[in-house]
Amino acid sequence: MTTRRRIAIANSGGFVPGLNAVLTGAVLAAHELGWEVVGIRDGFDGLLCPERYPAGGLVPLSPQIVEHLASTASPLLGTAARTDPFHVRTVTPDHVVEEVDRSDGLLQAIHTAGLEAVVAITDLHALSVVFKLARKGLHAVCIPKSPENQVAATHLSFGFNSVLSFAVDMLDRVRQAAAAAGKIGVVEVLGEHAGWLALQAGTAVCADAVLIPEIPYTLTHVAEKFRQKNREGRASGLVVVAEGAAPAAGQAATAPAHALRASLSPGATGPEGGHVIERSGQVVGTVALELQRLTDVETYPLVLGPLVKAGAPTAVDRQLGLAYGAAAVRAVQEGRTGTMVSFQPPELKFVPLGDAINKIRTVPKDSVFIQVARSIGISLGD
Repeated sequence: MTTRRRIAIANSGGFVPGLNAVLTGAVLAAHELGWEVVGIRDGFDGLLCPERYPAGGLVPLSPQIVEHLASTASPLLGTAARTDPFHVRTVTPDHVVEEVDRSDGLLQAIHTAGLEAVVAITDLHALSVVFKLARKGLHAVCIPKSPENQVAATHLSFGFNSVLSFAVDMLDRVRQAAAAAGKIGVVEVLGEHAGWLALQAGTAVCADAVLIPEIPYTLTHVAEKFRQKNREGRASGLVVVAEGAAPAAGQAATAPAHALRASLSPGATGPEGGHVIERSGQVVGTVALELQRLTDVETYPLVLGPLVKAGAPTAVDRQLGLAYGAAAVRAVQEGRTGTMVSFQPPELKFVPLGDAINKIRTVPKDSVFIQVARSIGISLGD
């Protein structure tokens, strides 16, 4: 008699729409092979801290459970945006908070549970964590997810299409509101290191300007575009800004005033307030204020932030998620662990984890999306 193969699935890292689609693809593919599948709750927390879960840290998964989940939004297994088994925050008996390496304990828990391999749905940070676990003996296959589409080893990360579609819908609404009020809407979207979301969403709605991390901006160039629109009798407009966009050297815009600044000593330097830890909203406030000064047209800033990661997945992500999940199971079947599933149209391939980590997929200067944006008159701030 042969032992039935048993694998686990984990949602490591943060949330993107449609995680259940990946789950469905993996479970159905494993069922076709006669394998048993369990899910690990909240990344690896279900094994690291099983006491948190009254029903246990592992969830049995079957076709009956997952077959109607592909279109749903809330992830069945939860996520683990900040969990790193190499740095687990622990409170000592002396009530001191310290970080402890529990990776060996995690690997032992995986072995004790009889898990042959783990299919991990990972963002960039979680990808590095799984890579380190794989070097210690974990049999793992990763599936890339990224709302910014910034995982370098794949053409399209899971979740990006859904985030892009929702961002386009929101930008359309902002443009309509700006036109009705005769103002300039300045909208910040996700993209600290890569401008794919800002560029593709901004192009889709024919924004007046798109500012991305890859191209340092000069706001006087953007302001000139709006002055030209004013001469044509069109006062309103839309600017899309990636959260990592930065001004060109010597072109730093005036930062918006903050109430806390007035209470600081004259020698105080650097950012203050909530932006010290959370940068969201910093760049859009700066850009909106400076554009208003340069154009004499009222602006209003808006931060989409994590809102674009909510909601049900698009048809593209539902198909991609099912394909990613099934491909990960195929990698386990073929003994190709220590890899990440990579969408390289028209195929799904497997790349070593070492080739996928510590790299960011940025927008190249000759990208077709940049060419399209320029050809239809969108200012990129340069």
